Amino acid sequence: MAGKVEAGMAQGEISAAPIHRIIKKAGAARVSEDAAEELRRVLEEVGLAIAKEAIGLAQYAGRRTVKREDVERAARTVLKGVFTA
Repeated sequence: MAGKVEAGMAQGEISAAPIHRIIKKAGAARVSEDAAEELRRVLEEVGLAIAKEAIGLAQYAGRRTVKREDVERAARTVLKGVFTA
């Protein structure tokens, strides 16, 4: 099957089980492997973008340590209009 990751190959930092739970928590009765894999891929991509922005904010502030505030501000920047916290 095209796009399917072979067994034993790295599938990313986030495992499949929590992704299935997130989709079910949102109201899905059943979740396909392809759907869970796609959400995992998207979440990792967004997470990486937020992390990179947070690192930049910490460096701008003259710190090597990324703080919660950096992540919050980065999330608001990366997720304009989506993230409200």
